[in-house]
Amino acid sequence: MINPRRGEIEAVIGGHKRRLCLTLGALAGLETRFGAGDLGELADRFEKGRISAQDLAAIIAAGLAGGGDPMNEEDLLATPIEGGIEGAARIALALLTAAFGTDRDQA
Repeated sequence: MINPRRGEIEAVIGGHKRRLCLTLGALAGLETRFGAGDLGELADRFEKGRISAQDLAAIIAAGLAGGGDPMNEEDLLATPIEGGIEGAARIALALLTAAFGTDRDQA
């Protein structure tokens, strides 16, 4: 069972329900992957709304690793995601929202 207070979400990937979470380690990996100097830069990058399929794969793979179900990006790109590309975008958005909240300027 997922725990939304911990930033966990659930998604169907490869025909199986999986738990995903952008843990601190997963976010650190995304900072490195995208060359962001800090979490603010990382959030700013995604707020611009221009995300490639590779970006989606990186976010989802980080979420899978954080949820305890690691899958590398290459395998993820070859794995069916419920809802296709729109489903992948929804998963990434849900992960980012769970990690950063809906309004970063509010405490």
